[in-house]
Amino acid sequence: MRHRVAIGVRSHAFEGLAELLAKASPMRSGDALAGVAAASAEERMAARIALADVPLTAFLDEPLIPYERDEVTRLIVDSHDAAAFAPLRSLTVGAFRDWLLSDAATTEALTAAAPGITPEMAAAVSKLMRNQDLILAARKCRVVTAFRSTIGLPGRLAIRLQPNHPSDDARGILASTLDGLLYGAGDACIGINPASDEPRKLRALWDLLDALISRHGIPTQSCVLAHVTRQIDAIEHGAPVDLVFQSVGGSEALNTSFGISLALLREAQDAARSLKRGTVGDNVMYFETGQGAALSANAHHGLDQQTCEARAYAVCRAHAPLLVNSVVGFIGPEYLFDAKQIIRAGLEDHFCGKLLGLPMGVDVCYTNHAEADQDDMDTLLTLLGAAGVNYVMGVPGADDIMLGYQSTSFHDGLYLRETLGLRHAPEFEQWLQRMRLIDDRGRLRDARESLALPLLSAIDDAPR
Repeated sequence: MRHRVAIGVRSHAFEGLAELLAKASPMRSGDALAGVAAASAEERMAARIALADVPLTAFLDEPLIPYERDEVTRLIVDSHDAAAFAPLRSLTVGAFRDWLLSDAATTEALTAAAPGITPEMAAAVSKLMRNQDLILAARKCRVVTAFRSTIGLPGRLAIRLQPNHPSDDARGILASTLDGLLYGAGDACIGINPASDEPRKLRALWDLLDALISRHGIPTQSCVLAHVTRQIDAIEHGAPVDLVFQSVGGSEALNTSFGISLALLREAQDAARSLKRGTVGDNVMYFETGQGAALSANAHHGLDQQTCEARAYAVCRAHAPLLVNSVVGFIGPEYLFDAKQIIRAGLEDHFCGKLLGLPMGVDVCYTNHAEADQDDMDTLLTLLGAAGVNYVMGVPGADDIMLGYQSTSFHDGLYLRETLGLRHAPEFEQWLQRMRLIDDRGRLRDARESLALPLLSAIDDAPR
């Protein structure tokens, strides 16, 4: 369907929803690289004007990637909840934005509507929103998940402790892990990106984290971020797997490039749940996504990168994850050129994920060849905290020496909790208090007053 709009004496036409969504997107380098971006600010505004008048039902009638060619499209269509969508059915994209920002869009109303909102609807309405709109609407969404700790409760912020090491050295990983625990990080999970994919070395990492968590009764969950097939194999061989990780995307072609399918993800979820290792819940999946991934794999089907990203959230939603993470600035300046684009993308991803009912975290990050710095990340971190982000990363010194990018540090988690009055996940908070690492207000205590010294013996006991 062609969409037309006139601005002054100039008329603009857009061939179908895919072009309209792409041209309405805020400027970013990835869309320009793909040749789908608006040619001017005027064309971008014309696309937004036209998009505002599109009925939400159009996204049910006009799949962006054909149903018969793409299993993500089939998932979106076949899992759509018509009853949840019914209160929104008469709305246009513009009216949907107005409703999201109104007092009628309460947390309860948003939770009820989430199964009826498709990724394309979420992407479309985000393109009409200012940054403050994305923050306000996302803050009203509440998504709570649990395994050994409960993530996403009001007034709480969790941290993924990320103790990566370039050679998977056990002592180095434990030193970083204990450093993070002493700062109160780790309630989202302790997650290692392994340097090696060798099964024997992966098993050593699972055993290392399991021994630490079990010995000291830490109410958190571990994750070794290997390929999902490695994790299924590890479960079959008795490894102490808590969370199963996988990067996912918004098209079947992209997921195929990752070596995965929806059936494989379901197999992994069933395998992890069969272990029954959770104590307060059974959300066992951890997914990561990122704008630009589909374009980098030539798997975007002519869609803009933010719409592709939103479609990835349908894959996540189908598998009841504990954590979903947009690694927003990791992919580089070819896709998000500078701080302005990274900040906008981070707010979009968090909003769209929360609107669709996902437990969203964001890796507030950048690569060293992007036009961004740590001050810019402070800005995005603060905005996401105001928007109610479920969790962020905790990386030693904010510098991941294995993956080679800049993220957020343990201290950044302290900053955000102190500034916004946020607390840890409740089970983890109780453990920190028992260990005398924090006081009754959630503030760090003097380490000399804590009961954490036995934790340090884990480093001496680690294999060399």
